Amino acid sequence: MEKKVGIIITAKVTDENEQSFFAQIDGVTYEIDKSELQKPLHIGGLVTGFAYENQSNQLQITKNIPDVRLGHYAFGTVTDVRRDLGVFVDIGLPNKDLVVSLDELPTIKELWPQRGDRLMITLRIDNKDRLWGELATNEILNAVRIPAKTSMKGQKHVKATVYRLKMVGTLVLTEDFNMGFIHPSERYHEPRMGEQLDTRVIGVRPDGILNLSLKPMAYQAIDGDAKMILTLLQRSRTGRLPYNDKSEPESITNYFGMSKGQFKRALGHLYKEHLIQQDEEGILLVVDQSTNDEQED
Repeated sequence: MEKKVGIIITAKVTDENEQSFFAQIDGVTYEIDKSELQKPLHIGGLVTGFAYENQSNQLQITKNIPDVRLGHYAFGTVTDVRRDLGVFVDIGLPNKDLVVSLDELPTIKELWPQRGDRLMITLRIDNKDRLWGELATNEILNAVRIPAKTSMKGQKHVKATVYRLKMVGTLVLTEDFNMGFIHPSERYHEPRMGEQLDTRVIGVRPDGILNLSLKPMAYQAIDGDAKMILTLLQRSRTGRLPYNDKSEPESITNYFGMSKGQFKRALGHLYKEHLIQQDEEGILLVVDQSTNDEQED
């Protein structure tokens, strides 16, 4: 007698008790929880569902077919982390989470998925007929990905999930199944596997892969004194103000309401972000805000 798990099977209903029906196929008995049925089964009839071994090590059939099956890939949600084993992932089974082995996870455990993160997985059966979660490979994701359109350049708030961590950068999959890449220079820290990110599109490669950033645009990253100076420049008809780091402290305080030291630090910030130029006549806005958006993207 060989048990079947991880696939959809059809078995013959043979018995019932108060909580469950029981069905057999090839002499192997499976339990069906009555609470998930919309109408009762009949002894001698057939039942079709997904076969698996539940957390009590009992064979079970569920009518709620999960998207994650043998040869089928879908996202599951991480429910728990065990450093000696791996991470547990909910794929929709009523009483069973799958384990993704630590062998498939990053060497640096701080980059492991956390509860609530998402992993794209399929099923794997080991030589003891136990079900495991297996991460989707680059080949699989390349087969299902949708090439991004060039019109996506500049798009903000693109939701993406990390599926691979590499030395060269972070690989992600968006909600629309576009693949994306985040260079280390476009993030403040390395995201963990399975983390869901809010990104912006800074480029679209010829192969339809997105270049993404986790950093705000320069003008968004500026605050305080620098932001006020930038706003005044943007509201100026000429994009110029007759003040620079040589101006008299009193005139700077009267116009900007800040000390000359604060003014010079703010100018340094704006200059570093390539937002202003300075000459003998004052400071000049390099680009207006809309143009800056395009340059930054």
